[in-house]
Amino acid sequence: MQKFLLELGRRFSFVARQKRITFDGEHYFIDLVFYNYILKCFVIIDLKVGKLTHQDIGQMQMYVNYYTREMMNEGDSLPIGIILCADKSDSVVKYTLPEDNNQIFASKYKLYMPTEEELKRELEKEQELLENEQKL
Repeated sequence: MQKFLLELGRRFSFVARQKRITFDGEHYFIDLVFYNYILKCFVIIDLKVGKLTHQDIGQMQMYVNYYTREMMNEGDSLPIGIILCADKSDSVVKYTLPEDNNQIFASKYKLYMPTEEELKRELEKEQELLENEQKL
């Protein structure tokens, strides 16, 4: 996954794998952390082998909050959290995240790699959505 994301473009920089953060003596491990120089934000990725739960979304919210409060630098955009899971319920995502959410995304992963053209279309679509949101 780390190599795949780095191949998406020169604007991703690898920050950490299994990044440990500690609160009150309890340790948590973030699967992957990148920095995107186009979006000027941290991209936090959590990989789930099973079905997505509301606890997984809450955990990602904690990671995003941590990076927002402790790791952002002046001029950075808010961090983005991505949860890749084997299965998800759209209802769980809908009712766990606030309606105005634009920081945490959950997606099922596929057991095959998309074609280069499919990936390019998807990235262009996501970039357009982000640009439109920033204009608002």
